Amino acid sequence: MEHDEKQMRFGLGAGLNVSHWLSQTPVDDAVRSSFMTAADFKCIAAMGFRHVRIPVDEVHLYDEAMNRDLVGFRLLENGIEQAFENHLKVIVDLHVVRSHHFNNENAKPNYLFTDPRAQERFVNIWLDLQKFLKRYSEKGLAYELLNEVVAENPQDWNGLIAKTHAALRKAEPSRYLVIGSDMWQSVNTFRYLEVPADPYCILSFHYYDPLIVTHYRAPWTEFKHYTGPVAYPGEVLGDAAFRKELARIEKNADRLNSLCGYWDKARIEKDVLQAVQIAKARNLELYCGEFGVFPEFVDREIRLNWYRDVISILRAHGISYAHWNYKTDFPVVDKSFHPNEVEKILINGK
Repeated sequence: MEHDEKQMRFGLGAGLNVSHWLSQTPVDDAVRSSFMTAADFKCIAAMGFRHVRIPVDEVHLYDEAMNRDLVGFRLLENGIEQAFENHLKVIVDLHVVRSHHFNNENAKPNYLFTDPRAQERFVNIWLDLQKFLKRYSEKGLAYELLNEVVAENPQDWNGLIAKTHAALRKAEPSRYLVIGSDMWQSVNTFRYLEVPADPYCILSFHYYDPLIVTHYRAPWTEFKHYTGPVAYPGEVLGDAAFRKELARIEKNADRLNSLCGYWDKARIEKDVLQAVQIAKARNLELYCGEFGVFPEFVDREIRLNWYRDVISILRAHGISYAHWNYKTDFPVVDKSFHPNEVEKILINGK
């Protein structure tokens, strides 16, 4: 079957993650019912964004027996409809399931790839979610299979992709599916990603390197107590003693590289090209579903320099993107919906 490339491109453009609404928060009906309103979606569109990525967690949608959480589904429905009313496309991102959390520290679960029953449940979640979402236009809404997979063997994730893809394709042959690489959707693992021969897949990566800059003093990181100097562009970590300490305790080479060394636009682009080349070879759309800088402690000029470089690279290679996030820990607006200077870079590139 021949496909017109222009017709089959989903065309997301610039977007925002609508995070900490139906994901990574307690299931509190009062809180989640008031967190995102029609005014929020109107604000996102008015700033010039073209899509929203809506992270959803299993616990917000289903109980242990797979009964639907009616409030959670109603809120998801409202969000999709409000997005459409404001001419925003939507990615529904299954962010966390009971059997898998992208951050499995502090006893968070991660048995999706060791328990066949968990994989069966994962597929069934998508089959039920698809029954609910299939009413929405294929031109306006896509499904993201799972956020930031952490599988020790990338073939385990590839196998689950194949199972889930096959199940969904029986119901919807041409719904766009967003599929990310292993180990937190890293560009460094893109070469291991196996995607079915299907023009309606979108390949996804996340980008937060150099992590010591983008997550400087972020309270959930393993280096949260480091208060020494950081820089971008340049030698990002200014404390030589701390660099040695990181080299001693950090066993993951990719993560160590993201915390140390000389970083500039050229190095970031070299990173991103790993994903670009694979997407081009497969003639698939490429999407950066998350990126951003935790703004609370890092120097303003460092932060803005990083954003300008990343956006320039994404635009140069025709990569759609969704900033993490809209209004919580990496906000682009204040409490009065006034956009900050990051929003201007995301929309205008400068």
